[in-house]
Amino acid sequence: MTHDGPAYGLWMLVIFNSAIFILFAFSFFKPQTARDWRSFGAFSAFIIALFVEMYGFPLTIYLMSGWLQSHYPGTDLLSHDAGHLWSTLLGEKGNPHFGPLHIASYVFLGFGFYLLSHAWSVLFQAQHHNALAKAGPYARIRHPQYAAFVLILFGFLLQWPTLLTLLMFPILVVMYVRLAITEEEEMRKRFGAEYEVYAKHTPRFLPSLRTKAEAA
Repeated sequence: MTHDGPAYGLWMLVIFNSAIFILFAFSFFKPQTARDWRSFGAFSAFIIALFVEMYGFPLTIYLMSGWLQSHYPGTDLLSHDAGHLWSTLLGEKGNPHFGPLHIASYVFLGFGFYLLSHAWSVLFQAQHHNALAKAGPYARIRHPQYAAFVLILFGFLLQWPTLLTLLMFPILVVMYVRLAITEEEEMRKRFGAEYEVYAKHTPRFLPSLRTKAEAA
């Protein structure tokens, strides 16, 4: 069994890719409060754990190596392509970067970063005018920024699943839900009846299929 080239131990790639995605998200999210920093810190931890296994040390591959070798004999487990475990488990042939799951991951990542950026611009204007954010994505869901983080994390899971990130994902989702509920309590105290009306007609995370006219 031969390797085309070193697929792991590339720690500069770990640092570079982690920094790129964390700074990219930071430029859109711009955390200000302690709650913002907690949510962003959890997101950053997920990104670092992902790229450590993608380019640094393939912990998941090592832990599953016995099972993978017995079920997928002949697979070069230390190749980069083998790290795309969904492709391996589904028996896909060819370059996994062009597989349906990998393409779907780009859709989730692209929409997640777009939503994060668009939500921040609306929230910034609302904070500047001391008003409740209700325009743009906030007209469809109450917490588009948290929803964006979940979309981005899910997109990465479609690309490169690891045992650690699979474990972290539901924990982060629960954390974002709890942060959202805490945030809502603060908004109720601050905006009172205005927020109650807004919350009544605007779902928390998943947009309603009903039009705003129907909801009104």
